[in-house]
Amino acid sequence: MAQHPNFGGLSVLVLESRRAKELASIVESYGGRPIIAPSMREIPLETNTEALAFADAVIRLEFDLIVLLTGVGTRALLDLVDTVRGQRDPFIAALKRIPIAVRGPKPTTVLREIGVTPWLQAPEPNTWRELMTALDQQSDQMPLRARRVAVQEYGAPNPELLQALHERGALLTRVPIYQWALPEDVEPLRQACRSLVDGGVDVVLLTTATQVTHLLQVAGQMGLEEGVRAGFGRVMVASIGPTTSETLRAEGIAIDMEPSHPKMGFLVREAAERAPALLPAKRPASA
Repeated sequence: MAQHPNFGGLSVLVLESRRAKELASIVESYGGRPIIAPSMREIPLETNTEALAFADAVIRLEFDLIVLLTGVGTRALLDLVDTVRGQRDPFIAALKRIPIAVRGPKPTTVLREIGVTPWLQAPEPNTWRELMTALDQQSDQMPLRARRVAVQEYGAPNPELLQALHERGALLTRVPIYQWALPEDVEPLRQACRSLVDGGVDVVLLTTATQVTHLLQVAGQMGLEEGVRAGFGRVMVASIGPTTSETLRAEGIAIDMEPSHPKMGFLVREAAERAPALLPAKRPASA
C-alpha cells in the first residue's frame, strides 16, 4: 500500500482568504502545521456606473457576445441589476438572447440558477488561454472581428485576455464588478513576512496571483521585501494555475511544484508528497 503523504510537521503558509479554514484543515490532515494569513478581501467598486451601463446595454441587446469570468462577479452583477435598477427579469430575458462565454464552471452554475445556459465554457484549467482557444475553435460560428464583446472583469483587468480579443478585432467593453483589497487586518500578513524572513515557514501554498502581489506589497511597506524574496528561496513554493505561476515568475520567484489537477486537495496532497524530499535540496547543510 502506498504511504500516505505527510508534511511531517512542516510549517505551511496559507494565504487563502475565503477558504482559509478549509485549506488549513486539509494541510493538518496531511501532517502540516498551517500558518493562516488571509491576504485579500473582495470589495464592491466605489462606483458601479460601468456595470449599470452594461446592464442597460444588455437589455437593449447591444452586445454580440458576453464573457463572464467568475461566479462571484456574475452573481454580484445580478444583485446589482436587481437592487439598483430593479430590472432583474428583463436583464435575464436579454441574457437568454445573447451568446455567453464563461471561463469555468462557477459562472455556469450561477447562470443555470436563473435558467440561462452559456453558449461556450472553457475547459480546465479554465484560464483565459483555454477560453480564447475555445472561442477560436468557434470562429466560424462566432467570428470576433467587429463583434461587440463585453468582458466581466474580476479584481483587476486581465490584460492578456483583453489583448487577445483586441487582436481578433473585437469591439471591447470592460465591465468591472468588484476588486481585491488588502484585508482589514493585515497583521497576519505582516507576521507571515517576518516568518519568511526568519525561517519560520517551510512551504507556501499560493492559489491566486493577488496573494503574491499583496504579500510583496506588505513586505515592501515593512521594509522586508528583499528578505521575503530571499525567504522564498528557502521554502517550497507550490502554485495553482497558470495566472498565479506567471505572476510568481514575473516577480522572479521560482516555483517548486504545480499540482497535477488545479484543485486545492491535489495541491496539498502533492505538496505533502514532495516537500520532505525537496526542502533539504533548497537548504544545504552548509547554508
